[in-house]
Amino acid sequence: MDPEVLGDLVAPSRRTDAVAYRHGEEPARSQSYDSLCTTAWQTANLLRLYGVHAGATVGIVDAPKHPDDGPSTGDVGERVPGTPIPEVITTFLGASLLGAVVRFDPDRSFDGSALLCPAAWTESYDVGSGCTVLAYGGPPSDPSVVHLESEVWSETPIEPPESVSPSAPALAADHRTFDHASLLSTAADVVEEYGFVEGDTVAIGASLAQPGTVVASVIAPLLVGGSIQVGGGDVASRVGGDGIDPAAVTPRPMGGHNSQA
Repeated sequence: MDPEVLGDLVAPSRRTDAVAYRHGEEPARSQSYDSLCTTAWQTANLLRLYGVHAGATVGIVDAPKHPDDGPSTGDVGERVPGTPIPEVITTFLGASLLGAVVRFDPDRSFDGSALLCPAAWTESYDVGSGCTVLAYGGPPSDPSVVHLESEVWSETPIEPPESVSPSAPALAADHRTFDHASLLSTAADVVEEYGFVEGDTVAIGASLAQPGTVVASVIAPLLVGGSIQVGGGDVASRVGGDGIDPAAVTPRPMGGHNSQA
């Protein structure tokens, strides 16, 4: 396919029974392209309901549904095995359908339009007055926090009508912002360099806070009709560890190398 924006990865034509997200230890949590597309649309519609729009920033915390400990204070690049969960991927895609900008694993003080994190961690984040907190796992004890799983299923499973420009910002990381066109172009380069083809599986072994991880382990496999894998044994391609180095996957930031996110 030749997508112009990230939302094209979950266009209606992509709804098939092929596996889009594969969980190595918990096969029941795997998702087909049909399920991934539909849930991304529903998530976008839910985010819009809570004020997310083009140019807004959405923070997404990549963590287990029911983490034992508090948010990590380690360096970027640390991650918890067994993530991302499907809700993290569909929220990223849902935000992109609206033209919003996603920041993975944001600072504890966050002033965007929406923040997605585990229900157990909602009190660990200090958000601005205009920020809606959505939680996975749970349900949350705070009634002001939106329980993602319980609300997303009531949303209309129809592709959002928003029109997003390829030059619109889509991902913020490390004081840089990346637009749809740059992320897709770099993903196409990864596909060519590593020979990804339809049906291939790419395992995630690095932090989504690194843009190269998002490009190589999320966007690239979806681009070719492959599978994103979390957990499990060896696969042909892995991002992080002894596999593809996410630091070597470098999408061009908006405004040049030093543009601010």
